[in-house]
Amino acid sequence: MAALSGEVQDLLQLAREKFIAGDYKATQTLITQILPKNDKIPEIYQMLATIFYSNGQFNKAIKTFKRALEIDPYYTDASVGLSIILNDLGRYEEGKKVFLEAQSLLERKNRKPDASVNDKIAAKFEELADLLIQCQRYEEALEHLQKALSLSHRKHKVLLSMAECYLKLGKKEKAVRELKNAVKDFPHFIPGRNKLASLLFESNKVAEAVHQWESVIELDPRNPEATRNLKMAQTSRLSELF
Repeated sequence: MAALSGEVQDLLQLAREKFIAGDYKATQTLITQILPKNDKIPEIYQMLATIFYSNGQFNKAIKTFKRALEIDPYYTDASVGLSIILNDLGRYEEGKKVFLEAQSLLERKNRKPDASVNDKIAAKFEELADLLIQCQRYEEALEHLQKALSLSHRKHKVLLSMAECYLKLGKKEKAVRELKNAVKDFPHFIPGRNKLASLLFESNKVAEAVHQWESVIELDPRNPEATRNLKMAQTSRLSELF
């Protein structure tokens, strides 16, 4: 890809920031400003396709991901996004073919297997799940997070996102279960411990909640959330005694 002008670089950076923040209307506006100046940037098509997907515009998303790949066949984000949409639509053979072709291109380019490919797929599942969560489509988000869980090395963060979805669906027990799995397998995962402790406290399991907050403080003595909540829990226990 040719070097970008300063103006296009600034617009692209702003579009990235708006996209990450979930402001898709602003992202699309910025992309429409970029396209007349440079229509050969695969990233803008990848962002646009992801937005189309989140709006349920699957055919537009497919065409736009394909446009990104026409510009750069090695653009992994686009190939992974396209294969995921095709799989979601039940077009499994097409999805598999897109991904395998992308993987083959990367391996030929690098002359070795791409060891990070599973994490790239997992990250795309997480990204799509985040979009669905923002649209309050929690059941669909959970389906994508389950797929990410089987591929990602950041399983603790995926489990936290799953717990948040279960909470939105009113399934607190399932949320607690996922958080317990997260802190069991990743003992140093402080956000997971804090969230688990809060849920346990809300369920009147004060002793278990105190144990989790104490564990956080052992890991991070200055953690404000754990310090504040532990003091509250201890005060609550004292008031029950007197």
